[in-house]
Amino acid sequence: MAQPPRLLEPAPDWTTEEKPTLPGSPAAIAHPSYKRFLYFFIGLFVAISGSLSNGFITANLPLIQGEYGLTSSEVAWIPAAYVMANVSSNLILFKARQQYGLRLFSEIGLLMFIAVLILHIFVNTFEMAVFVRLISGLVAAPLSSLGMYYIMQAFKRENFGRGLYLALGFQQLGIPLAWIISPYLVNVNDWAVLYTFELGLAVCCFAMVVSLKLPRSLRIAVFEYQDLFTFALLATGFAFLCIVLTQGPILWWLNVDWLAYLLMGALALIIVGITYEHYRVNPLIITRWLGTSSTIRFVIGAFAIRFLMSEQSYAAVNFLKTMGMGPDQFVTFYVVIIVGIISGTLFSALTFSREKAILHLLAAVVLILIACSLDHHLSSDVRPENFYPSQFLVGFASGMFIGPLLLTGILRALQQGPNHMVTFIVLFSASQTFGGLVGSSFFSTYQQIRTQHYQAEIIADLPQTSPQVIQRLQQYSQSSKTYTTDPVLEQNQALRTLNQNVLKEAQVRAYNDVIFLNEVFAILLLFWGLFVISLNQYRSYKQQLSPNSS
Repeated sequence: MAQPPRLLEPAPDWTTEEKPTLPGSPAAIAHPSYKRFLYFFIGLFVAISGSLSNGFITANLPLIQGEYGLTSSEVAWIPAAYVMANVSSNLILFKARQQYGLRLFSEIGLLMFIAVLILHIFVNTFEMAVFVRLISGLVAAPLSSLGMYYIMQAFKRENFGRGLYLALGFQQLGIPLAWIISPYLVNVNDWAVLYTFELGLAVCCFAMVVSLKLPRSLRIAVFEYQDLFTFALLATGFAFLCIVLTQGPILWWLNVDWLAYLLMGALALIIVGITYEHYRVNPLIITRWLGTSSTIRFVIGAFAIRFLMSEQSYAAVNFLKTMGMGPDQFVTFYVVIIVGIISGTLFSALTFSREKAILHLLAAVVLILIACSLDHHLSSDVRPENFYPSQFLVGFASGMFIGPLLLTGILRALQQGPNHMVTFIVLFSASQTFGGLVGSSFFSTYQQIRTQHYQAEIIADLPQTSPQVIQRLQQYSQSSKTYTTDPVLEQNQALRTLNQNVLKEAQVRAYNDVIFLNEVFAILLLFWGLFVISLNQYRSYKQQLSPNSS
C-alpha cells in the first residue's frame, strides 16, 4: 500500500482559496492588478522564449545542413536529439517541482538553460551539435510549465482554466515566430548572432523570474531511487522510438537493419519499464489507470488530433519547400499561422467552460477537415499565399484544442487522486510528441511511395516517340545551347530536365494524396468523437435512471 508523502517544510498559513491545488504548484494568491499584469507578461515571455529555442533549429535546418556538409540523415539527428530528451524529461520534472520547490526549480532550470545556450556558441562540429541539442531538450522542458504557472497567476482561482488555455496556446507561437525572425538574424551568415539572440532572451527570462518570484508551493518527499531506474528504461525506450520515426523515412524502413533492432529495443524497454512500475508500492506511473477505457480513449484522441496537425507541419510546409520556396517566402505564411493560433487561443479562453471542452476538441477536428478540403487541389503553381485560408484554420484549431485537451486530462487525473498527475503528464507529453512524429513519419513514407507510383505512371504515358515528348525535348535542348554546343550533352540535359519535371508533377500528385488521406483520418476521428460523446451521454442517462428505478 502506498504511503502518504512526507512534508519537507511547514506549510504557510494559507487560506482555503490560496492553498495550491497540488504540491509543486504555486499558491493562488490574490495579487493586485499591476502584479497580475507583470505575471502575465513574464509568463508569456518565458513560454515563447522556451519554444523559440527549438523553433530556430527547425527553421534553419537546411542552412545548418549546408554549413556542416551533412546528409539528410545526419541533419535529422539534430532536432531528433532535442525531441527525445524533451519527451523523457517530463518523467521526473513534476516530482522535481514537488520535492525541491517551484522557486528553486525554476531558477536552477533557467540557469541550466542559459549554460546550454552558451555552449551553442562554441558548437563547430556535427557531433557537438547533436550533443548540445540533447542537453537542450532536457533543460528546456521546465520552461513550458514555468511559463504556464506565471500566466495562471495573472488570473483569479476561478479563472485558472482560462489562464491555462492562454498559456498553452501562446507556447505554440515559438516555431512560427522562429520562421519569421530567422531570415533577419542569419542574413549575415553568422550563427553566433542567432545563438546570442537566444541567450539574451534566456538572460531576460532569468532576470524576470528572480525579480518577481512565484508564490511558494508545498514541498513533499516524493523521489525514490527506483524512479531513476524507471526513468532510465522509459527514457531510453522513448529515445529509440524517436530515432526510428525520424530516420525511417530517410534511410527507408527495410533498408537498414539497425532500425529494426532499435524498434525492438524500444518496445522491450518500455514494456519492462511499465511492468516494473506495475509492481511498485509507490509507482512513478500508475499502470492500472493506464488500462482503463477512459484513459485509452483520451490517449487515442490526443494522439489523433496531434497526428492530424501534420496537415500543416508536413503537408503544407514540405510541399512549398519541394516547390522551391525559401525561408524569406515563408515569413508572411507564418504570420498568418500566428494570427490563427492567437485567434484560436483567445476564442478558447473566452468561451471557457468545462462542459464545452469536448466541443472545442471536435471543432478543432472540423477546422482541420475544412483546411484539408481547401488544400486538396494542389498544383505546381501554388504559392504560400494560396495556403493562407487553410493554414489560418489549422492555426486556429491548434490554439483552440490544446488547452481543453490538457484540462480534460487533468480533471480526470485529479478525480483519481494527486498521485496520478505524473502518469497523466507523461501520457499527455508522449501523445503530443509521438503524435507529431508518427504523423510526419507516416505521411513522409506515404508521400514517397505515391511519388514513385505517379512517376512510373507519368513516364509510361510519355513514350519518347510521342510527338509531344519530342517537341518538349527539343525545347529543353534549345535552352541548353546557351552553355554548350555538344549535341550529346544537349540531349542528356534535355532528358534530365524532362525527368525533373516528371518528378515535380509526381510530387504534386503525391502531396494531394497526403492531404486527402489526412482528410479521411479527420472524418474518421470526427465520427469516433461523436460516438464517444453519445456513449458518455447514454451512460450518464442510465446512471440517472438507476436511482429512480430502485
